[in-house]
Amino acid sequence: MFDNHVYNLMLQLVEEHKALWRIKRMYKKDSGKCKACKVLWGKMEKDKLAHVKELQGMIKKHIK
Repeated sequence: MFDNHVYNLMLQLVEEHKALWRIKRMYKKDSGKCKACKVLWGKMEKDKLAHVKELQGMIKKHIK
């Protein structure tokens, strides 16, 4: 069994992945011709990717 904080990391990783999926597949398309929104979603996509990588690293440290 893992400590509760490891489960919290895993749950947050799932949430970040879900948000990233929605940004990539829905939100960017839905922004249509609004350049400002496309820029915002692009920034958020990069942020989510960084969060995913950081969470994956933390989880790997705790699982080993």
